[in-house]
Amino acid sequence: MVEAVPARGNVLGSLLPARYILALLGSIGMAIIYGLKVNLSVAMVAMLNHTALASAHDVLNGTTGASTSADESCAGDANANVAVEDGPFMWSEPLQGTILSCYFWGYFISQIPGARIAELFSAKWVMFFSVAINVVCTILTPIMAEWHYIAVIAMRVGEGIGGGVTFPAMHVMIASWAPPVERSVISAIIYAGTALGTVISMLMAGQLAAGWGWESVFYVMGFLSIIWMVMWIFLAQDSPSKQKLISQEERDLITSALGAANGDSAHGAKKPPVPWKRVFTSPAFLAILIAHTASNWGWYMLLIELPFYMKQVLGFNIKENAVATAIPFLTMWLFSIAISKSLDTLRSRSMISTTTARKVATMFASVVPMFALLALCYIGCQRGVAVALMGIAITAIGGMFCGFLSNHIDIAPNYAGTLIAITNTAATIPGIIVPVFVGYITHGNQTISAWRIIFYVTIVLYIIEIIFYLLFGSGEEQPWNKGGDVKKLTETDDPEGVPLRQKASPTSYTSENE
Repeated sequence: MVEAVPARGNVLGSLLPARYILALLGSIGMAIIYGLKVNLSVAMVAMLNHTALASAHDVLNGTTGASTSADESCAGDANANVAVEDGPFMWSEPLQGTILSCYFWGYFISQIPGARIAELFSAKWVMFFSVAINVVCTILTPIMAEWHYIAVIAMRVGEGIGGGVTFPAMHVMIASWAPPVERSVISAIIYAGTALGTVISMLMAGQLAAGWGWESVFYVMGFLSIIWMVMWIFLAQDSPSKQKLISQEERDLITSALGAANGDSAHGAKKPPVPWKRVFTSPAFLAILIAHTASNWGWYMLLIELPFYMKQVLGFNIKENAVATAIPFLTMWLFSIAISKSLDTLRSRSMISTTTARKVATMFASVVPMFALLALCYIGCQRGVAVALMGIAITAIGGMFCGFLSNHIDIAPNYAGTLIAITNTAATIPGIIVPVFVGYITHGNQTISAWRIIFYVTIVLYIIEIIFYLLFGSGEEQPWNKGGDVKKLTETDDPEGVPLRQKASPTSYTSENE
């Protein structure tokens, strides 16, 4: 039985529904994870000794710093009147790429184990420890950087281990908290926190590095994140039935929409084993896998490498870099909320299907940045146009939060955490490769022509994503969501004698609008 809800739950529920309190906390949590992920990309601009690195490039290339090609002259003109901001570290481009990419080593290995722990035990605590690990490693980064770059790599790997479980944990919580017709909006609110965190982190990192030194980036952002950890402990719960700060009306609304008799029945039931063969032979799942992996190449290229493009090619200093890089992530956050709400409204009115909604959002997240990057290859030294194009590309990527990133819950809500762990693990590979790839291409060659190669590769991957997702993407629940060989099961022939409908997860059933 569900315990009587205290009066305070009714009061809080009347002010803001508990599911949206969870969404806001989840969004802030994702913002912290992404903020602590990208702060190094901005801080590193202030950490490096650019004068010494430039001299090393001149020696390597046998030049005196004069640019002769048309492509190189753009960077030279842009940087002609920009003061060099030197830090203490002599990290070459390949080493910079390794330090940035090693985050994804930890990210790669933690997702599937983290997803199963979240599904079987508690997504709330998986998310909590994810942020806790990131906070500790962030605060220790300045000390480790002074010691040795290997120690920085260790901290980044630790952050990656924590960051890797965030999407699986939040997918599990969304599956337990979001009524189907609100799934896109709640997913977008939570995952748009990644964009908001990027904005705040880049702006804060630029200002802190310029005004208080690069060390302050890690200390200030790390200690501020502890506030969220305290709020998450007291305000977040794994399911509506465990949440005391919720009205009975909202509890009934959520559990009814998810098809359960009460909030605890499904959460306490034994989870069916993952039907691995069916998962990996499902066209709907493979479409998400390919879309997620290809899209993440562009996402990580812009997320991690954009500050370096702004510095190397467009000649922005640390403050200009932070502002020009961060603003598009704010518009991305706003766009993701707007498109998710619009698509959910159309779905609730039966004007479009879930499949159509997911494909429309995913196309925004791939087609628009693809053409923006193509244009970026040919605009030369026009800084204003370049910034506008990058802003459009990043803004449109916000469609992914209610596109393929929400699609796992549609096709198999019982395994939502595991499915996104699988696709996000594959999609982590670009995160490992991109910084190393960019570092290799731009090593001693920080020109527009070098960045064109990077953009062309990204465009090709976007084309692959578009083709596969349009052909095979689906928003329909897949038969294997029930686990095992569904053809041999009926509502009354379960081995334990319990009707299948009573044993399934409440998220197995969607509304008529799904």
